[in-house]
Amino acid sequence: MPEGSRLPTIYYGWIVVAVSALALLVTAGVRIAPGAFLLDMQADTGWSTAILSLAAALGLIVYGLAGPVSGSLMGRMGARRVTIASLLIAALAMATSSLVSEAWQLALVFGLLSGVGTGMIASILAATVSNRWFVARRGLVIGILGASVSAGQLIFFPVLVTVATDLGWRTASVGLAVVVALVALPVVTFLRNDPSDVGARPLGAADDHVPIPPRPDPGIMGRAVRSSAFWLLAGTFFVCGATSNGLVGQHFVVHAADHGFSPGAASGALAVMGAFNFVGTILSGWLTDRFDPRRLLLVYYVFRGISLLYLPAIHDTLDITAFAILFGLDYIATVPPTIALAADIFGRRNVGIVYGWVFAAHMFGAAIAAFLAGLTRDVVGDYGIAIVVAGFAAIAAGAVALSIRRGPIRVVAERPATASAA
Repeated sequence: MPEGSRLPTIYYGWIVVAVSALALLVTAGVRIAPGAFLLDMQADTGWSTAILSLAAALGLIVYGLAGPVSGSLMGRMGARRVTIASLLIAALAMATSSLVSEAWQLALVFGLLSGVGTGMIASILAATVSNRWFVARRGLVIGILGASVSAGQLIFFPVLVTVATDLGWRTASVGLAVVVALVALPVVTFLRNDPSDVGARPLGAADDHVPIPPRPDPGIMGRAVRSSAFWLLAGTFFVCGATSNGLVGQHFVVHAADHGFSPGAASGALAVMGAFNFVGTILSGWLTDRFDPRRLLLVYYVFRGISLLYLPAIHDTLDITAFAILFGLDYIATVPPTIALAADIFGRRNVGIVYGWVFAAHMFGAAIAAFLAGLTRDVVGDYGIAIVVAGFAAIAAGAVALSIRRGPIRVVAERPATASAA
């Protein structure tokens, strides 16, 4: 190496991305646990699909409601403290759930407490990190962090199904709790709230860049809810949650079992889905940096709807693998363009709290679909009706997404830093 030359330094924001991705990966394991444990929990407790789905649905509701609270807390306390708290609560929920003996206890800890722990970061951490640390490559960063959720599904779901089958879901819960608690250590060590904490500025920021104020505009949500853009974003994301986390995330394994597949084969297909979700989400982030997010959402939702309409027909390995690939490509590919639209319309300083409420709508959709799909199976005997309704709803959401106004809305436009400091 020539004298005086130095190795290029890594922008610290990428270290923040890596640590955030690890936290999201393990909390995805906690969030996917209800679907992974469903069959063994039924055999162990004798509770119906509807009862178990209700506990999962309560968790999804709290998971969604934790988003806007977390968006506000990250603005006040920083992403580091919130992420540490998220991991510790999620670990406590998993450890405690192994001791439940009544349905209400399951709803309390496996549903509500785990919902709080995982929902405190969920997609809010991706929105916060990408908008505070990056001007360039924001979409790519959102895609990477979204893909970490897919990686969590890819890694944890087959492992949890296997452990639950061999050792029982209670043992699997304790093991997952230990893993989540250990991940808090690198978060404590490396995660930072803002580029200024390490003497840097956002990647791609101009020399005259004005840092984003740590707190959102006062009264931002009161103004946001008076805009049609907010309700269109929330409505389409409601459908996103219903068709992904609620329907497929909670019931895919049982649906596959109804069609003659073993739990191992179903979890293997879900792993394939997670692998293609990983690819699809990163690709979606890259595309979001280059194309109109509304057009991307149109394509994603229509593609999802078509793949769901195909799901009731699965009967062999080729069918289930084809569905896993098709659905996996856009399982959460909707996240990067949705966050990008929220930032463009409501301002980067407000994206945490605004997107938090949009994400809450996503999880309300997931909770409703999770419960109604389980109830449909108990009453009708299969998931066919629920899946077909979800397929057409996804196609409709694509058409609605195209009508969202992309530009900043005057009443919620981002204020200059000097104005907020005055």
